[in-house]
Amino acid sequence: MSAAHPGLDELIDTVALLRAPGGCPWDADQTHESLVQYLVEESWELIDAIESGSREEMIEELGDVLYQVLFHADLAAHTDGERFDIDDVARHMTAKMVSRHPHVFGDREAETAADVVAFWDDLKADEKPHRTSVLDGIPRGMPALSLAQKVLGKAEKVGVTDASAEASPATEDELGRQLLGLVASARSQGLDAERALRSAVRALEDEVRSAEESRAG
Repeated sequence: MSAAHPGLDELIDTVALLRAPGGCPWDADQTHESLVQYLVEESWELIDAIESGSREEMIEELGDVLYQVLFHADLAAHTDGERFDIDDVARHMTAKMVSRHPHVFGDREAETAADVVAFWDDLKADEKPHRTSVLDGIPRGMPALSLAQKVLGKAEKVGVTDASAEASPATEDELGRQLLGLVASARSQGLDAERALRSAVRALEDEVRSAEESRAG
């Protein structure tokens, strides 16, 4: 079923060569922590490429993100206490995808995307029993707007909705102009829109945890 991927193998070898003794001093000095900024930057550049619809830019930016994954894997392969490589990462991901798709690899049935979403939460709960809240696992470093969307989606699962929500604009263009107007208004008054939204999200998270505690009790 699997086919040869000489281009991928060549890139893996290139990463290893750059990080090996006699390779690039900068590459050899990097750590998982020092690379975080580049992973974030490359991810946003990929988003820009996807939104621009440029095939050439997508190829380039997907490559940059892929390079970050390979770099972290090669670094781990040579770090005491970690000692995993890109094959370990790939095998883990394959096992995860097989587990998350019992309607493809097992006997569970799902005819629509909504059917799949409906039982993914159960599958995730089985995989990560240590998580006790729907909020567990949400990356805190997400931009405030993305974080708000994520938390709102989780809040709905426990019956918590944002009572201050107003009628939504009819299109994303209208929504974009409205959001930009809010940020502009905040800026003119010396308010930090990012910080303000994060504060509101934290308050919503408190409501979610209270609702979860009430249910558990």
